[in-house]
Amino acid sequence: MSEIVLVVAAAENGVIGKDGAIPWRISEDMKRFKALTMGHTVVMGRKTWDSLPRKPLPGRTNIVLTRQKSWRADGAVAAQSLDEVIRTAASDIMVIGGGEIYAAALPMAMRIELTEVHQAFDGAARFEFDRFGWVETARENHVTPDGLSYSYVTLKRDAP
Repeated sequence: MSEIVLVVAAAENGVIGKDGAIPWRISEDMKRFKALTMGHTVVMGRKTWDSLPRKPLPGRTNIVLTRQKSWRADGAVAAQSLDEVIRTAASDIMVIGGGEIYAAALPMAMRIELTEVHQAFDGAARFEFDRFGWVETARENHVTPDGLSYSYVTLKRDAP
């Protein structure tokens, strides 16, 4: 079975997006995102798809979860449910947003690749979760050239 991994960047107040965009720019995090997701299946909501500057994400199977049965886009596979994606995925499933999709995938995920942005930002899209049952297995602290602190954190679900 494919592993389900959430790949998420969140501000310290849980914000992940504002007006269809990420409210900060961390070029190193974009490189990490690409390295983590390359060659895998990426699953996103339609709003996340719409926000991508380049569609589809190259080198990855792009799956868009949408309630719109007639939705189509070049380079993307439309799906109505995460269960449908899990049944058919040939590689690990990297869930890349937005908030509703993260919430739906969280109970099935075994790993979270989290970029903690150590500042609060304004925005409506959020990712918040209870860390109970998750073990931090790696952490790297960084600072952007303009002084924004952030950390790459790998969390794995406690074994039952």
